[in-house]
Amino acid sequence: MTTWNLQDTRCHLLICNGGSCMKRHGEEVTQAIREEIAKLGADKRIHTTRTRCNGRCVDACVVIAYPEGVWYKDITPETGRELVRKHVEGQKLEEHLVYSFHQHFVASGASAEGIPKE
Repeated sequence: MTTWNLQDTRCHLLICNGGSCMKRHGEEVTQAIREEIAKLGADKRIHTTRTRCNGRCVDACVVIAYPEGVWYKDITPETGRELVRKHVEGQKLEEHLVYSFHQHFVASGASAEGIPKE
């Protein structure tokens, strides 16, 4: 088993590979994100993990970025590549942002029904 040296990691992308996300090209999103990280030489700065269902099936395909605590929706292979480029620059992919964790969750997208906006 390989043990990753996470000393230089600045961003951890959790890519949903649950059923709904896989139906919305989760595998292709995963590969596109990992290819963009490699293309940019950001392997040491951005780590990825495939997850099972994150409970936001309506937002498929979901990617979560930590330590920022940012949840993204409707990620495609192309927007996944853009997400990587944004995070390398220390920015967010605003048009796909669903939640941003500050001291609590703050809804910022139309699919966040039932959660009050601040």
